[in-house]
Amino acid sequence: MPLVSVVMPVYNSAATLGAAVRSVLTQTHSDLELLVTDDQSSDGSMDLLREFAEQDERVLPESAPERGGAGRARNLAIERARGDYIAFLDSDDMWLPEKTEKQLAFAAEGDAPLTFTSYFKMDADHDGESTDWVPNGRVIRAREHVDYRAMLVRDHIGALTAMYDRNVLGTRLMPEMRKRQDYALWLSIMRDGADARGLTEPLAVYRAGQAGSLSSNKLSLVQYNWNLYREHEHLSVPRATRALAGAVWQSLRNSRI
Repeated sequence: MPLVSVVMPVYNSAATLGAAVRSVLTQTHSDLELLVTDDQSSDGSMDLLREFAEQDERVLPESAPERGGAGRARNLAIERARGDYIAFLDSDDMWLPEKTEKQLAFAAEGDAPLTFTSYFKMDADHDGESTDWVPNGRVIRAREHVDYRAMLVRDHIGALTAMYDRNVLGTRLMPEMRKRQDYALWLSIMRDGADARGLTEPLAVYRAGQAGSLSSNKLSLVQYNWNLYREHEHLSVPRATRALAGAVWQSLRNSRI
């Protein structure tokens, strides 16, 4: 049974953190560790994490020495990981109970070191648990196969569904960027020759706004995407412009779901 290291950054997430953590602990594949980095929260998130750790030894929280953002918090967790696989979940999202089990089987069958899945979207004020989730029509569908060129057009991988094989890829950290660190990580893995495989079954739930809304946070990512294409991927201005157009189109499309 492979050990899965689940990486979770936390910052003032007490309202949603419990459901996120429980969605990991109730996985049908139980051989996992939950590596949580609290990025200097002020709302009691760390106290809640300590309670979980007392109840389940698989929960391994640590406080970041200083505020460093989600990317740095994830890297601090990855550096502590012991697992064969690294998976990612943010503290306001949820995994469905069979997510890890089905994704591991999918990765093994397809000989795929980087995998992801389809996922549901839920409203920001949803207060249920993963174990009582009722499937809705708001689904972001995973593409079955993604290579580096396709990823440059747009980010096909929902971070809450991503998992990579450390035995094949080694320990891969996220680039030190303010935002879009996850996208940069997938690109760096694919640039080195590994394609990604998508499982079309929705196995996670992403906390978003109402269908049809495009938040200011999404719009603000335009500049971060541009910096990623130009400074991290070293694309020419024409190629970066085409990639940015694809990213904007994706945000508009997904916001309608």
